[in-house]
Amino acid sequence: MERFNIDKIRADFPILKREVNGRPLVYLDNGATTQKPSAVINSIVRYYTDMNSNVHRGVHYLSQISTDAFEVTRKKVQTFINAAEDKEIIITKGTTDGINLIATCYGRAFIQAGDEIIISAMEHHSNIVPWQMLCDEKGCKIRVIPMNDKGELDMDAYSNLFNEKTKLVAVTYVSNSLGTINPVREMISIAHRHGAVVLVDAAQAVQHIQIDVQKLDVDFLVFSGHKMYGPTGVGVLYGKEELLNAMPPYQGGGDMIKEVTFEKTTYNELPFKFEAGTPNIEAGICLNEAIDYINSIGLDNIEAYEHDLLQYATEKLAEIPGMRFIGTAEQKCSVISFVIDGTHPYDVGVILDKLGIAVRTGHHCAQPVMDRFGIPGTIRASLAVYNTKEEIDILVAGIQRAVNMLV
Repeated sequence: MERFNIDKIRADFPILKREVNGRPLVYLDNGATTQKPSAVINSIVRYYTDMNSNVHRGVHYLSQISTDAFEVTRKKVQTFINAAEDKEIIITKGTTDGINLIATCYGRAFIQAGDEIIISAMEHHSNIVPWQMLCDEKGCKIRVIPMNDKGELDMDAYSNLFNEKTKLVAVTYVSNSLGTINPVREMISIAHRHGAVVLVDAAQAVQHIQIDVQKLDVDFLVFSGHKMYGPTGVGVLYGKEELLNAMPPYQGGGDMIKEVTFEKTTYNELPFKFEAGTPNIEAGICLNEAIDYINSIGLDNIEAYEHDLLQYATEKLAEIPGMRFIGTAEQKCSVISFVIDGTHPYDVGVILDKLGIAVRTGHHCAQPVMDRFGIPGTIRASLAVYNTKEEIDILVAGIQRAVNMLV
């Protein structure tokens, strides 16, 4: 692995310099949201200082430069995931918004009573509940891909779930609760052979793994800006042009129309057909900076560095008596979930917080995963490019201290 300057990278994130409870912050909750580099923070200030205006509507100068900057992000995302056209990039509020858009619009048009939707046993609630809502409305059915004790999907069982009623597969690329990297390219190929379309939730993948939507041949892909060093309140839905064109709009309002009369409305072309109302403009513009930041380091470098860090953390945590990892898949990415005999995850998390260490405890919006393993929740340490082995050592020492206090 080509060594990059971790000290320089950490210096790019102002919040990493602060203290929590009198101790240096050790931030290991990146699966929930990542911290932001100065380039992103400064771009938010620059937007409101230099170009604040609505987009796509005004002829005046500020509106024009805001619109241009917003559309630069769309093209940047297109390149980042290798979409065929920039009009296949829909700017959303985030991953949840993108999934709900497809469940509502594709589901409204193409899924009928008796049809079946396949999801996996490791999905985030955001990739479960919208499909349940659709099934309640339409009278369709959800079928679930089981997983083994390591937290890997049963691919034979997956293949056997398909029948003539299967219309859609919705699956996570990387599990937020287990760190499992799913074989999505193979899963997409299998689904297409059965005539089903596929939505991939890439919220936990796009900041760690190079994604090429054309090579994957994925129909829909969603992710969030705030998990890839960008602002909150902005995300991306990629969809194949022919599918997006065939779908009805998500919401009605400004910018998604061509012409409105009291008798009839003509809808706008892609991508604006799915972007009703004033977007989160500054977040959309600043997402461009986040992608530039990732590109400046290189996803190959990020993936290699984080893989090394994950291996180190796994080895060090395994030395703690009573440690049990939840999610031991062969292919994993930047997430370590675990429980410790004789302790409750919440109690460990509270003690770690007193030591300045931020981890996530609970079910991680993946209650069916916890039910599968017969536990109420886990302690989750999720990694980012700015984390270090020294921080892992601090985490291990903190957990050992917590265990000594609780057991």
